[in-house]
Parts: sequence; C-alpha cells; structure tokens
Amino acid sequence: MEDGITIALDNRELLSGICGANDGNLKIMEGSLGGSITARGNEIHFESVCEDGVRRFRTMMDSLVSAVKKGETPSPEYIRALAGEFIQSKNEDSPFIEPDEKGEALFRDSMIQIPHGFRHVYPRTKNQAHYIRGMRENEICFCVGPAGTGKTYLAIAHALDMALSKRIRKIVLTRPVVEAGENLGFLPGDLSQKIDPYLRPLYDAMDALVPYDIIHRLEETRAIEIAPLAYMRGRSLNDCMVILDEAQNTTKEQMKMFLTRIGTGARAVITGDATQIDLPRKTDSGLLHAIEILKNIEGLHFSFLHTSDVARNPLVKKIIQAYDEKKN
Repeated sequence: MEDGITIALDNRELLSGICGANDGNLKIMEGSLGGSITARGNEIHFESVCEDGVRRFRTMMDSLVSAVKKGETPSPEYIRALAGEFIQSKNEDSPFIEPDEKGEALFRDSMIQIPHGFRHVYPRTKNQAHYIRGMRENEICFCVGPAGTGKTYLAIAHALDMALSKRIRKIVLTRPVVEAGENLGFLPGDLSQKIDPYLRPLYDAMDALVPYDIIHRLEETRAIEIAPLAYMRGRSLNDCMVILDEAQNTTKEQMKMFLTRIGTGARAVITGDATQIDLPRKTDSGLLHAIEILKNIEGLHFSFLHTSDVARNPLVKKIIQAYDEKKN
C-alpha cells in the first residue's frame, strides 16, 4: 500500500527554487527517499511505499521552503546532505546524538563555507555534524571510522576554511609511511615528491574543494606543508592546523611524539580506520592506544563514524557491510 502527500507552495518562484534546474533536486530526493515526486502548478506530490518516507519528505520540504524563503538556492549538494541528515534522524539511540537537539539546527550550524571554494560543505549525517562541531570547538580532535565516511574530506574542508579566512597561519599534512613492500627511499625525487603518493588522498580532497590556483598559491607561500610523521620529532607546531591521516598505522611512541608537538594556537585532527591497520604483527596501534588512555581528558574530542555514515558512494557502504558480515 502506497502513502502519499501533496504540499502546496505559496508561489511558482518557491517551487522553482526547490525543484532546481530541470527538476534535478527532485530527482535526488526521489533516489534518497525511495519514492516518486511530481511537480504541477504550485504543488509538489510525493508517493512512497512507506509512511516513514512521507515523514522524511515532509521534514525535508519544511527545511527547503525555509531556505528558499531566506533567499538561498538549494544546490544538489545541499539536497544530498539534507537527505542524508534526515535519513539518519530516527537513529536517536546513538550515544553520539543528543536526542533533544534539533537536527535541522545541527545541520545548518555544521555547514563549512570555504572562501573561494567550489561549494558549501554540508554534513551528511548527525555523526558527521558532531565531528565538524568537535573540530571547531576543540584543539585536538580524533575521528575514527571506515572508508568513505568523510573523515579526511571534512578535516581538509575545515582546514581550508581556517587557512583561507586567516584564522591560522598554515596547514600541515602528515601521515605515517607504512606500506607493504615500499618505503620512501625507493621513490624518485625530493622529500616532497617522495611523500606525495602517500598524501594524495589529502590533495584529492583539496582539489574537490577549491581551484588548483589557490592550492598552488598556498604551497608557494608555504601555507601548506607536507611531511612524513617521522620528520615531526623535535618540532613545535604553532598557529597552524595539523592533520594526521591514517593514524591507525602509528605506533604508541609515534602518537605520543605527534601529540606533544602541538604548540600555541595550533589545532590537530587525527583520522584513522581501525579496520585497516598495516602495522607489523604484535605492534599496537598508537591511535587505539591514545583513544583508550586519553578518553577522559577535557579539551579532546572523539568522533566515531560508522558504516551508516558512508557518503562516498552507496556501493562503498554495501561493500563495507559485506566484509563486516563475512568477518563476523
């Protein structure tokens, strides 16, 4: 049995703003909500196979109407993010979601607007929104989750926002170099060229967020620095944002060394995937060790993303679920 709802709008301009170019926003909503949407006159009609789809559609429409009336133009990216946010809104038993906090306010407050960027960056889920809030409100933020959950992408977006709005002096990108059968010495070029393949995911995120000439300018002015984790020893990092990626491959000693490099005015984001540890056997992960011993220290933030937070590609979520089921 199908459930349906028809929403009448005040005028055609409101309808046009919500539908987007060639009704592109409605097509994204259909894919996210699992139903059929038609627009006629000043009305939008939604047919769903379940009552839950109707409820989510009504909630999304309330948000979109409010946004358009405020003069905003909802983009496809905004629609995808909004759909993801409200698909997750019924998961109120998660320890990382405050049941009394309004989802829409959290969603809007967590938007990242990068100066000169291609687009606004929105959280797709409440866990992602709390991750963004954690980066903003704490000097050191840990984020652990599987591939595709936005750990690195959101960290880079926040760092670019901080750097391009002059709230920090520079961005420092680092990660442990732990690869099967490879090491820096066998790669051609200088240090920057050697480490580049290992930090390519961070550059991929930057390429998707801002034009290349901005990245090039930041590199020329040394506002972006890349370095393998081993080169951090003895340094004091001040007035910058440091991103330690693939932190599950740090040793306990490396993690302690990194955390004690954080100086005045600096912020750090440590990201990792606990299911992809490439350290030799019998070597404990510095990331997991740090989470255990630092969890009660005030001023540190811990975000934990899950398969339900995967935003990269719907197939990635299914792949992760298949591997998890096989492991269990």
